[in-house]
Amino acid sequence: MRKLIILCLCLSLKSLAQEAKVVIKSETAPQPIGPYSQAIKANGMIYLAGQIGANPTDRKLVSGGIEAETRQALENIKAVLKAANASIDDAVTVTVYLKNMVDFSKMNEIYKTYFINKPPSRTTIGVADLPGGANIEISVVAVEVKKFKGKKM
Repeated sequence: MRKLIILCLCLSLKSLAQEAKVVIKSETAPQPIGPYSQAIKANGMIYLAGQIGANPTDRKLVSGGIEAETRQALENIKAVLKAANASIDDAVTVTVYLKNMVDFSKMNEIYKTYFINKPPSRTTIGVADLPGGANIEISVVAVEVKKFKGKKM
């Protein structure tokens, strides 16, 4: 009997853990090309996979250099956050991966137009290479803000 109770308890905990982890999928952001989710909601947080400046319809990099890629990556992030019932204002931390640190100021000029009110913390890392030949990849962690009667609380 004791083993049965422990087994039931373990199965209940596993079920609760699975409910606590919700996969977020946006049709208006590039679809994953590997075994990962666009985002996961867990414990009141939203963890987004890194986004590059890929067009959502054909997954090809947008033309126009670092500025266009930065803008598209941030638009992709907005789309995934929207699918999670959140917005870019809910971001608490951002990680930017730059292929060329010389592009930092150009990236920053675009970035600051997206994070106007209470900008999140940010880390920028120079990397040797990024998927698909991208010049930038941006990852976000956001807080899940409960909404009541159409207003954020």
